[in-house]
Amino acid sequence: MDYIYDVAIITAVEIEEESVKRLYDSWKEIKYPDDNQLYYEAAFVKDSVTRRVITARQKEMGMTAASHLASKIINKFRPRYLIMTGISAGIGAEQIYGDVIVPDVIWNYAAGKFVSASSADITFGDIGFLPRPIAIEIDSEILKIIKRLKDSPDNEFHLHIGPMACGNSVVANRDVVNKQIHSLFPQTVGLDMESYSVFYAAKNSTEPKPKAIVIKSICDYADAQKSDKYQKFAAYTSSQFAKYLYEKHLPY
Repeated sequence: MDYIYDVAIITAVEIEEESVKRLYDSWKEIKYPDDNQLYYEAAFVKDSVTRRVITARQKEMGMTAASHLASKIINKFRPRYLIMTGISAGIGAEQIYGDVIVPDVIWNYAAGKFVSASSADITFGDIGFLPRPIAIEIDSEILKIIKRLKDSPDNEFHLHIGPMACGNSVVANRDVVNKQIHSLFPQTVGLDMESYSVFYAAKNSTEPKPKAIVIKSICDYADAQKSDKYQKFAAYTSSQFAKYLYEKHLPY
């Protein structure tokens, strides 16, 4: 079996989907009688070859929905690249709203066991947490491209490369970041609710496996000041960097 589509883009919420749909004027809706998911198809030209793009949005937020949609897209459309764009919390140093995060490692910070506070180093009041973090790395060749782009003169985006923490809960408390995330992976630069599942679905799919890339932009800092104010801007920079990456720099 060969690849059918060149790029698949997955989003989790409407503001992310709308930003992706603004990348092209030629999106065409695709529906299947046995599938309640809406897909949209577009195309771009690279090296005189027309390349096909498919996109879809999850039915709800979180890792379960992300894994389900990623698996469906892989099986239906066989994309060469599976890209998740959207918004995330920035939890690294020297970050501002709209900065782009491309994780080299994604890890599930929520994996573990809740115990009594006396039985764990990570504690929240009377509750202790014994972590069992699981991590998946980005494809090494893709990482080389991303690192090269970080300081490229034609890259207009402020880019952060580092670990991304993923869990099913919205975080608006820095104690979670400091105690549960940075204590385990100190260099973690971002936090979201879906990315691990996209990497997992790609890694464990049938052949031909897509290469998974997560591109999330910073809309808040996972603290008490968390708001929706910069979500639209972050969704924009994320989708625009994705287009810059796959149209100009990814090999086909």
